[in-house]
Amino acid sequence: MTVRRNLLGPILIAILLVGAVTACRPASRPTAPDSSVPMTIRLTSAAFSDGQPIPTKYTCDGENISPPLSWEGVPDAATTLALIAEDPDAPFQTWVHWVLYDLPTTTTKLPEGLPTQESVLAGAKQGKNDFKKIGYGGPCPPGGKAHRYQFKLYALGKPLKTKAIARKNELEAAMKGHVLAIGILTGTYKRN
Repeated sequence: MTVRRNLLGPILIAILLVGAVTACRPASRPTAPDSSVPMTIRLTSAAFSDGQPIPTKYTCDGENISPPLSWEGVPDAATTLALIAEDPDAPFQTWVHWVLYDLPTTTTKLPEGLPTQESVLAGAKQGKNDFKKIGYGGPCPPGGKAHRYQFKLYALGKPLKTKAIARKNELEAAMKGHVLAIGILTGTYKRN
């Protein structure tokens, strides 16, 4: 009985200290412009369903062309759209496959095989991917496990002011505080 009483005091103090430290810890801050934005855009592809494998045609093992995408649910207040496609499962950092921005809000789809040039469609611009090329670069993971590829469409409330051929970090900096809604489509790809 005495042993239990002697242990009870230190245990209660430890519990109170852990609670105090947790309460004083600063709240984590979102780093991406989409972390607290409603996902009201429905982004789809005729080539693959959400969570399903991306056909080889759209990868480095195939024709390496961009897949067709379409969407709905862009807020009326949006003035422009932007798209980022990336692999969060890449070995050392998230690998950027596509940066597309200044898309008019009247655009509701992207055709298959968008040209890999700076200006496309009605004045939209393509930035540099992590392959150091303009436009789309398809999935090309190392052999082994399947990787996820996230296509993120952003509805923005203000026109962007970015330099030509922007990279993902420059685009995200320009979008910060102006994202009204987002849509995410995830595909997978595995190489043997």
